[in-house]
Amino acid sequence: MSIRRTTKAARGAVATASAVGLALLVAGCGGGDDGGAQASDHKKPAAHSATPDDGGAGSPAADADKVISEMKGPDGVVVTLSSAVRDAGGFVTVEGTVTNHGTRAFNAIDWRSNETELKSRSSVSGATLVDKTGKKRYLVLRDTNGECLCTTGLSGLLPGQSRPIFAQFPAPPAKVTEVDFQLPTLPPATIKISD
Repeated sequence: MSIRRTTKAARGAVATASAVGLALLVAGCGGGDDGGAQASDHKKPAAHSATPDDGGAGSPAADADKVISEMKGPDGVVVTLSSAVRDAGGFVTVEGTVTNHGTRAFNAIDWRSNETELKSRSSVSGATLVDKTGKKRYLVLRDTNGECLCTTGLSGLLPGQSRPIFAQFPAPPAKVTEVDFQLPTLPPATIKISD
């Protein structure tokens, strides 16, 4: 019996020490003065947010350096592309921001793909990359559930609001470094693919 009591006591001590350690860990990750500064350093501000120290330009100065192309559409909708990156897995991911400079809410229903297999609504699933030299068009990838590997739920974008967007495509051959990014209802934008 003495061994049972010792084992139970040891288990209780371990459980208490684990709970205290977990509580300290959670408290340490709570984002105090030093932790909050470090967390904000890793998280880049969205293109639609502005800080008062930017001189009132409307977007952070760092984001202006990342613009690789811009497409202006009907009703004041602007898509600003910030990157097109080729990864080792054979994909190209295009990222950017859609901003509503118009006077009414924007829904991306016209930007979805016409493919019947795709389930994504109000998305950028209709985006394509076009290799004009190789005469090939690359469609947005989809997962096994029929969802696009792209921004979905892109509806109800009110005037003055912005949202980040992305779309992932199969990568063109390595020698192809320039493609046209196309979205329905917008003019195409020529972009460079970086590695």
